[in-house]
Amino acid sequence: MFSRLREDINSVFARDPAARNFLEVLTNYPGLHALLAHRLSHWLWERNLKWLARSISTLFRWLTGIEIHPGARIGRRFFIDHGMGVVIGETAEVGDDVTLYQGVTLGGTSWNKGKRHPTLEDGVIVGAGAKILGPFTVGAGAKIGSNAVITKAVPAGATVVGIPGKIVKRADPDVEEAPTFDPERREAIRQKFGFDAYGVSQDMPDPVARSMQAMLDHMHAVDQRMDMMCETLRKLDAGYRAGHWPQLRDEDFSEILADVESCCSAPEDKLSTQDDERQEVPSSLSRKRSGNER
Repeated sequence: MFSRLREDINSVFARDPAARNFLEVLTNYPGLHALLAHRLSHWLWERNLKWLARSISTLFRWLTGIEIHPGARIGRRFFIDHGMGVVIGETAEVGDDVTLYQGVTLGGTSWNKGKRHPTLEDGVIVGAGAKILGPFTVGAGAKIGSNAVITKAVPAGATVVGIPGKIVKRADPDVEEAPTFDPERREAIRQKFGFDAYGVSQDMPDPVARSMQAMLDHMHAVDQRMDMMCETLRKLDAGYRAGHWPQLRDEDFSEILADVESCCSAPEDKLSTQDDERQEVPSSLSRKRSGNER
């Protein structure tokens, strides 16, 4: 028992640089208090003393701001930093060396009995405010970003952010498949339309950039298909001329760009323009008065 307590306290020192000494951690870390209370309530829950287990869990929720259902299974060296607002459901399973920050929810999406809460494997880190909802597994060593909402399984070693959660990094990079397009043709189309995918390369995990690149691939396929059609028409009719694609010139868009610049000009520019107009109005009035006097 005491060796397990020492292990829990040492895990706090390993993951929180603000921890200074043994007594401070033992008396001032609500995450540790909630974990110790859960061990007792879970022991009672396993022996069918469910009311007493729930009562202890509710008491320590009032004291620590952390709610851990007595039925949840929690591994060793579990650390809750800050802790306020953490909720762990009945069928949740937490592995060893897992870290949660404040506001994390390990919840369910169903009212049916049975497994309805997530399973966190060893070494998972969940950022503040993240919500992991549903009976799926978050793989070992995965990282969940702050305020992310996760509703499907996360592979081991991955980093997930956003609402809904998107994988932005994997432990093992994806195997790059052979491209089904001509990279030179894609680059030519990109130059033609002036598109630069925000400077993101093919192997970057930006979902918006990948969508843009998919559009480029589609335009490449359409361009290639039209070339084939023109070639077929030339074979059928020797007098057919395919002609050339119209060029996109800056002059064709000069008026639109000018309107955009005028609408998006800085407030200081607008104020200076208004001041100039106000100065011009009195001068024009003075010229009219002088003309009338004459």
